[in-house]
Parts: sequence; C-alpha cells; structure tokens
Amino acid sequence: MRKDVRILLVGEPKVGKTSLIMSLVSEEFPDEVPLRAEEITIPADVTPERVPTHIVDYSGNYAHTNTHKHTHTQSICLANVICIVYSVNNKKSIEKVSLVSLSAVNQIHNCSIDEWLLFRVPLILVGNKSDLVEHSSMETILPIMNQYQDIETCVECSAKNLKNISELFYYAQKAVLHPTGPLYCPEEKELKPSCIKSLTRIFKVSDLDNDGILNDNELNFFQRTCFNTPLAPQALEDVKNVVRRNMTDGVKDNGLSLKGFLFLHTLFIQRGRHETTWTVLRRFGYDDDLELTQEYLFPMIKMPPDCTTELNHNAYLFLQSVFDKHDKDRDCALSPEEVKDLFKVFPYMPWGPDVNHTVGTNEQGWITYQGYLSQWTLTTYLDVQRSLEYFGYLGYSIIYEQESQAAAITVTRNKRIDLQKKQTQRSVFRCNVLGDRGSGKSGFLQAFLGKNLQVSGNYEDHKSFYAISTTYVYGQEKYLLLHEVMPDFDFLSEADLACDVVCLVYDINNPSSFEYCAKVYKQYFIDSKTPCVVVAAKSDLHEVRQHYSLSPHEFCRKHKLHPPQPFTCSVTDAPNKDIYTRITTMAMYPHMAQADLKNSTFWLRASVGATVFAVLGFAMYRALIKQR
Repeated sequence: MRKDVRILLVGEPKVGKTSLIMSLVSEEFPDEVPLRAEEITIPADVTPERVPTHIVDYSGNYAHTNTHKHTHTQSICLANVICIVYSVNNKKSIEKVSLVSLSAVNQIHNCSIDEWLLFRVPLILVGNKSDLVEHSSMETILPIMNQYQDIETCVECSAKNLKNISELFYYAQKAVLHPTGPLYCPEEKELKPSCIKSLTRIFKVSDLDNDGILNDNELNFFQRTCFNTPLAPQALEDVKNVVRRNMTDGVKDNGLSLKGFLFLHTLFIQRGRHETTWTVLRRFGYDDDLELTQEYLFPMIKMPPDCTTELNHNAYLFLQSVFDKHDKDRDCALSPEEVKDLFKVFPYMPWGPDVNHTVGTNEQGWITYQGYLSQWTLTTYLDVQRSLEYFGYLGYSIIYEQESQAAAITVTRNKRIDLQKKQTQRSVFRCNVLGDRGSGKSGFLQAFLGKNLQVSGNYEDHKSFYAISTTYVYGQEKYLLLHEVMPDFDFLSEADLACDVVCLVYDINNPSSFEYCAKVYKQYFIDSKTPCVVVAAKSDLHEVRQHYSLSPHEFCRKHKLHPPQPFTCSVTDAPNKDIYTRITTMAMYPHMAQADLKNSTFWLRASVGATVFAVLGFAMYRALIKQR
C-alpha cells in the first residue's frame, strides 16, 4: 500500500476548488477565499486510512500560457488521484467536465514512465455547491462516468455547509489506496484475470484440507487472519445464503467454493467495498499491481559468516501439513499430479526432474514423505532466500500467524564455536564428494537414496549433483547432504571446499583413479580441520594396483586417515548405508582424533544407535501413515 496520497483538484474557475480545501482544513466556510490554496498536508493520524495526505489546488486557465500548461501537466503526473470539480448549479461547468476528464486522461498517458510510474491515475467527479440547488446532477454526470473508465465515483458536496467534504477526501484516498482498476473491469462487470489469479491462490492457501471448499472453520480462520475477528455463525450462514441466491455451485457441502469466493469479491467491488478485497490481497502479500511484494517474499534474515540455515520444528510441522493436504491417496508419496497441485500456488514449478535423483523416491519414482522433507531441507541449506520465497507462496506466515516466513528458519551458530565446545546443535551436515571421472561418485550419491546401480540407471538423465537423506547417529536423526564436486582439479572453488566432511572416491578397478584423491587431499585438505574419508568404490570388481607412489592403505596410514572404506552399489538389494552413518558421525565430531575414529567400539555404538532409531523411526512413520 502507498505510504502517502497526493490529491489534485482541477476544474473551471470559480467552481469552488479552493473553498473545498479551506472548508476541510478549517471545518468552516471561509469568509475570504484566496485565488489559490497552498498545498496542505494532512497528518496520517487524522486520516481514516492512517497515511499522510497531500492536497494540491490547481487554479487558473489551462491554456493561458506555456508555463501554465507545463505546471498543469506536471501536477497531473505527480498526482495519485485527480478530483475534477464542477458546480452543480452551473450547466456550462457540468458540460465542461467531459473536456476536463479527457484532458486529464490524455496528459496522464503522455507522462513519462518516471513521472507516472506506469499506473493509471483514478479520477473523481466532485459536484460542489449542492446547497444552491434542490436537484441532483447525477443524471447528467452518469453518461460521462460511463464514457471514462478512469472515473471511480462522483460525489456531490457543499463547501459552504460542509456537506460531504470529509467524504470527498475519504473517497479520494480510497481511490488511491484501494483502486478499482487492477481488480475489476466495469465494461465486462467481472474481475480482471490478474485479480482472479491472486484470489485463487489465496483460496488454495486458505483451503487447509485441499477439498476445494472453504468450510466454516476455514472461513473463520480466513476472516480472523484478514480482519482480526471471527464471523458469528449467523453471519456465516448469511454470507453463504447470498452466494446461494446469486450463483450455481457457489456453495458445496455447506462450504464456499472457489466460484463462490470469487463471486463475493465481485459483489464487494460492485457495492463499492473494494477495500475489503484489498485488505485480503495485502494480508496475503500483494502490492497495488497484484504482485507479491519483495518484503513479503524475501524478509530480512541475518546470516553471519560460517553459519548455516536450517528449518525449525514449526517449519517441518507446516511442511507435513502441506504434504498431507496434497497426498490425496494417502500412500506417503507425491505423484506427479499431486506435486503439480501442490505448486499451483507458485508462479512457476520450483522442482525440476533432477529432484528424483536428489531425494528418496518409491518404486514408481514418486517423491516419498522423507524425500519431500529432504528437498526442503536442501533448499534451505543451499539457498535460504529461495526457501523463504517458497514458504511465502505457500502462506507460511499467514497460516502460522508469524510476522514473516523468516520465523521458519534457524541460523546455526558459527562452526568454530562447535569445535570449541566439542558439540554441535546443527541438524544438516554437508559432505563434498570428490574423485576423478568415472570413479563412482554418482553411484555413491544414488546409493545413499537406496538406489542400486540397476534402479538408478543412467545418471546423466536429469543428473543431480546433490543427494540428501537422513541418518541416525547415537539415536539422533540428522540430514546428510552429499555434493558431487566436478573433478576439474585446477578450478576447485571455496564453495567446492567448504563442507563438514570430505569424501574422496576412487575406483579400485582403475589404476589411475586414486592419484586424483591423493593430489586433492595434499593440496587442499592436509592442513585442514575438515575430516576426510577415503572410499574404495566398485569393491565388487577386481582390485588393481594403483599407479600412485603409495597404495591407498599406505597413503591413509601415512596421513592418519581411516583406512579406505569398501563400497559398491552393484548389488541386488538396496546398498548398505553404514558408510553414510560414519560420514555423518565424522561431520558431527570433527574435533575427534583420527585414532578415535578408528576405534571399532566407537563405530559400533554409533551404528547400533542408528539401527535402533531407524527401526523406531520406521515404526513411528508407519503409525503416522495409519493415522492419516
């Protein structure tokens, strides 16, 4: 909504423009009226809409001099609303309203983009001196109003007896702050497409169970969210009865359908209550152009260096409710149609086909509940601004009654503090996977998602460089994010190196494969505090001697690394996930010496904890499915 309003009064000489302003300010008719009133500003705290209002009096003949012409054009371009004043007792004045309207409209559209900001200026017709006649001028004015769609309304008033003076300037404010133009097409007598699109999104966000109907609870929640007060039961019934009487299918199963919801807003606008529709639109983040504002989509969030971003508990509860809302067949997975339905409130599809190689899917290739949460976790970790935007489209701050969707985000503390305290509060850990081409990195990522070589198939088809899922360490559920780094040794960036743990992958069947891992370690990680693990991939194949001067085991022993971990995804069942538990553990406890990590008892405790809680987690998950 605009932060101020600029009202310009134009009209023929002696129609009372200056008197109207003087009467408004002094609340009495002036004894002496100057040729022109100075610009006045009404403070925000005394205006109905609580915004400062500037009122400008334009007096003088429009065509007397070039200076007048320039001043008139400039005044129009700076105005937010133009009040065209005529005298109801002067027929000539009324007849000239059409010429003044046309002149104003033409000059508006001749203004530059910078001057006019690409938004039409509403016009209000003001019939002054109503105290001098006993009849209304509306019959004469209506054809003019029908001729110019920019004309919002007509107000008859009297500066002398103060009739409708406050109302005049209230309507002028209203025309700016709650414009009809973006919402409604008077010629067609229907909502504009952009308005329908915005209200449709609002309906879908408010339809908490996604049944296509706003039931009484949802209507009450909507009413309380937008207007800070619930509807009484009788008021609810009255609203639905109005819709029933006026349109078919507006009310279904005693709830308001989308058709009925749109009809109500059409009715509000037709009855001059478009501020009601604007209140709804602005509560859901829309600006005067019916675009979601930058402030709504991208709220400020402080991000200190060496910190990460994660979703908090309420955010996951919200995401669970969104999943439940769209998982129509209750199979704990989202089919392509269900995913499409979920993102109907977005202006674009945020997930590409690579998501199926990034998170867990079921046998049909549909994103599972756990995969769905993992994808949101990934987005929040990698690009928190994008995550805030997505939560904005879903209406998180509205449904959870928060100031903004930034309330869904936790910014973790600096990693140095974790190292000093030898404990971490983080839930998401990043493992950068490095290795030469063909070493098995992609298979390593896909195996983490439970996909063996046969299931994952061709990695190059919608390839993803990320894989994320949950692991359990000492009974704690954590997210492990694997990032496959491109093997261009000379072009490794800080982002390629910034992580919680490094995984160096080599192919035991390729004699040249390990050399890359050794070089990367010695150049980038030998003096780093980042834990490293070496993975001997394709362990189902014959192991050959590496061309590097040291064997992988000798290299690890020399640099006090854990021995190479054998791994293969060429198995009949889902690949073994113990190695991912180890990687997560190393990320969680980077302060532990490598000697401690070699201790078999340490790994046994971590793995047993993971197994026990994985079983418990699965049991709880199954119970959740039954409840839903």
